[in-house]
Amino acid sequence: MQDALWKMTAAAQAEAVRDGDVSAVELVDSHLERIAEVNPQVNAVTQLLAERAREAAANTDRRRAAGDVLGPLAGVPFTVKESTAVEGVPTTFGVERFRDMVAPADAPPVARLRAAGAIPIGHSNMPTLILAGMHTRSELFGDTINPWDRARTPGGTSGGDGVAVATGMAALGLGNDSGGSVRIPAQFCGVAALKPSTGRFPADHRAFGPEDPGPASQMLVTDGPLARSVGDLRLAYEVLAGTDPRDPRAVPVPVYGEPLPGPVKVAVVSDPGGHGVHPAIRAAVATAADALRDAGYDVREVDDVPRLDEALDAYGRITVTEFAPTWPAVRTLLGDGGDRYIEMTMARTPPASPAEFMKLMGMWLNIRRSWAEFLDEYPLLLGPVFTEPPVEPGLESRDSAGRERVGSGMRLCTVTSFVGVPGVAVPTGVTEGVPMGVQIVGRAFREDLCLLASQAIEDRLGVLTPLDPRPAVRTA
Repeated sequence: MQDALWKMTAAAQAEAVRDGDVSAVELVDSHLERIAEVNPQVNAVTQLLAERAREAAANTDRRRAAGDVLGPLAGVPFTVKESTAVEGVPTTFGVERFRDMVAPADAPPVARLRAAGAIPIGHSNMPTLILAGMHTRSELFGDTINPWDRARTPGGTSGGDGVAVATGMAALGLGNDSGGSVRIPAQFCGVAALKPSTGRFPADHRAFGPEDPGPASQMLVTDGPLARSVGDLRLAYEVLAGTDPRDPRAVPVPVYGEPLPGPVKVAVVSDPGGHGVHPAIRAAVATAADALRDAGYDVREVDDVPRLDEALDAYGRITVTEFAPTWPAVRTLLGDGGDRYIEMTMARTPPASPAEFMKLMGMWLNIRRSWAEFLDEYPLLLGPVFTEPPVEPGLESRDSAGRERVGSGMRLCTVTSFVGVPGVAVPTGVTEGVPMGVQIVGRAFREDLCLLASQAIEDRLGVLTPLDPRPAVRTA
């Protein structure tokens, strides 16, 4: 059993620790051995917290021996994105200048996972300052490798967590998402991920002082878990949901809503906005649709999602306008070439005037209303995460054509972040050696419906990971 501990689901790991079948120390050591074996090949775990994790595990074992009731994630190791605070550990954002920026306290989601018994085992890689692009490459830690194919990006910006979970270095990953940053690594690495509704999980993204960011950052960025199975996502969801005095945005909405009268209607859109979709992704959506039909859902092809192009334009104008005043200082932190992605974005989307910005804020609410009406008719939406298979590393920063291609590929992630609704990324299989996946989007605060439908897909199509990193292809 010892050799297989890191392969177990998070639920099975926690159950084994609670039942005394294995110790939490044994569980952590199994993952540390896996990290030592695999991380040199993929560079996903950045700051290894080995001794701290062993100490936490030993404390878990002492508590069990004393008869204490252990939490639902007892002993389960998880990684934490370099942008999210772990007490006593630098929150580097992958930036050389922040190498020694030690966090005084756990971020709320880290604290909630700890309270449930989970153990942070390491920080995980991300693009420099979350701004250098979609590909997980940081100034401080370098490139993270997709374990399926070294010539493809693992995605981002939570790519380190996607790779760590996919290869068995951690049972769970804690990332964040403002337009696909947990869902895209999930598709590209063959795992599952949840982007919650805005306000579902408490967070505190004040990394550099007491001041909070502007409205776009407040509303768009949501922390979210990655896991190898939908069941493990559900466990993490139950733990992470709730309120916290550090985050007045988090609302006390029930974790599970009232069951809907069946069969539940699912809208299917393979090509959001009609901008094109790769045949393999279209096939993945069709496969997932068939799985949902088999599970008893009322699956219906619809023309399109609401107001996609308007939403993408508003998203870009609002975020650039908020970000532009700080860009001259921020760009100096990004290292050689790290500013290319944002530079191309700002060249494409100029900041709005104050009057235009106020109008855009009204449009934001108007588009959210359109989506609420759409999801009132169709409680669930099935569509792509990214409209292509995993692309080459750094495509989005290479030139304007690459930037446009990646921006288009993630468009359904972008718009669903913009309107604040939940989405679950779930794998559908492997095509030409790389994983495929889809996302299930739902009504605000109905993550439970998304997870239930995603479970139905997983039950019929299977789980793809953990896996050993694939070797580099040798050429003559």
